[in-house]
Amino acid sequence: MIEKRLKTRSPNGTLALGETIMELMLPTPRTVILRGDLGAGKTTLVRGIARSLGAPEDDVTSPTFTLVHEYQGRTRKLYHLDLYRLEREGELLQLGLEEMESDPNALILIEWGDKFPSVIARARGEVAVTQGDEPDDRLFHVRML
Repeated sequence: MIEKRLKTRSPNGTLALGETIMELMLPTPRTVILRGDLGAGKTTLVRGIARSLGAPEDDVTSPTFTLVHEYQGRTRKLYHLDLYRLEREGELLQLGLEEMESDPNALILIEWGDKFPSVIARARGEVAVTQGDEPDDRLFHVRML
């Protein structure tokens, strides 16, 4: 198990941290839960990870209403899911999570995945984001199995 605690002091720092966290997630496929309150910086982190994969970071937005966004990097595909609006395990079936996980080059980042026992069971890592002492400070607790 890999466990790290990291800190950033700005949104740009969070973007830059994406590459470091991406390295901790290798080898893929990986399913990783992103924890944190609304506005904690989860999507900003996903932008940084997308950039480290060579995917267009400017295209990365929160999938709150679409539930799944897909980004193609140089050699890996990034799936970004947001389960905030889902209420029942059965709703997960429509997302195609098993198909995503069958892609040997996939990285699956799931916001609010900790709401569902089946997602927790399949996750191979977790990144918890909390606010630090200053308004732009973010603390990252990274755990990879």
